[in-house]
Amino acid sequence: MDIAHPFRRSPRIDVEPFGALEDGRLVDLFVLTAPRGIEARITNYGGIIVGLRTPDRDGKRDDIVLGFEGLLDYVRDTRYLGCLIGRYANRIAHGSFALDGERVVLEKNDGEHHLHGGSGGFHKVLWHARPFDDERGSGVELSHRSDDGDGGYPGNLSVNVTYVLTEGGEFLVDYDASSDRDTVLNLTQHSYFNLDGAHGGHVLDHDVVLRAQRFTPSDGRLIPTGELRNVAGTAFDFTVPTRIGDRIDKADEQLIAARGYDHNWILDNGPESPRPVARASSRRTGRVLEVSTTEPGLQFYTGNFLGGDRGKNGARYVRQSGFCMEPQHFPDSPNQPHFPSTVLRKGARYRSTTVYRFSILAASGEQKPGW
Repeated sequence: MDIAHPFRRSPRIDVEPFGALEDGRLVDLFVLTAPRGIEARITNYGGIIVGLRTPDRDGKRDDIVLGFEGLLDYVRDTRYLGCLIGRYANRIAHGSFALDGERVVLEKNDGEHHLHGGSGGFHKVLWHARPFDDERGSGVELSHRSDDGDGGYPGNLSVNVTYVLTEGGEFLVDYDASSDRDTVLNLTQHSYFNLDGAHGGHVLDHDVVLRAQRFTPSDGRLIPTGELRNVAGTAFDFTVPTRIGDRIDKADEQLIAARGYDHNWILDNGPESPRPVARASSRRTGRVLEVSTTEPGLQFYTGNFLGGDRGKNGARYVRQSGFCMEPQHFPDSPNQPHFPSTVLRKGARYRSTTVYRFSILAASGEQKPGW
């Protein structure tokens, strides 16, 4: 933790070495800094957000994303800390689905099911990186070609993911992709946040708001049942500011199966694109994270399966020491015809945008008006 340096007048980007993979390929670290004391550290291995430093109410900066000190720990990581996820974020039941009458068979890397693109998904890719400055701020564009048949998915897929840190302190993630065959695609970012700092202990005291009237319940293996259930009167109602820990241990079959929250909320529509959908805040540090997106769903996950891995500065990432807010399409959509489609047709464009905005609570600790 340190005191923020005098705010810069405009964002900037620096490039540092981040080690080498076993095959000798070099990995880079891109450091984006912006006014208001915000810094993002991104590596082109897995598109991982390695660090995200923001000031608290006293102006002290701290890292608010869980992660590791070095590249080798990320190579070994099985918890998807900070990664880009693809080709398909979340789960696909039994590792297969039908596309235009043909059966597509994927790797089963989560018991009998497919998770986060498989063991060789985008989180294990060394992306081509191009740093840049433009009218929005400073950023890095990551690009990758996923060959036809990678992980079982059809189509040669060209993917571009752009991270931008703006002068106003917003962190943008833009996704753009196309394929030469019909395929499915569902991309997201899998950072674990702790607004008390990456060494700040559990996140149960954080307050959360989700602009969602419904969620998709799941079975014992976290596969959606197909139901669209109202949150009213349940432990899944975050339509007003609610402490994460208030109901997480409630005797609810959904919470018991997931060991906490690990579910997809169906986001309310709005006139803005991207529109505000989620908010988290810490009364301890005053930090606020707001999420806007173009996506129809958001997976809210409370780190229930973190297993005590040693992270930054020797911290132990135990259960519920971080939370994820992953804007995306719904899990298992290829097998759920009434869910929003994740089919990407040959020659069409996949486009998605998520915005993370950082601010500070009022001195009273009151939530921002309008939420």
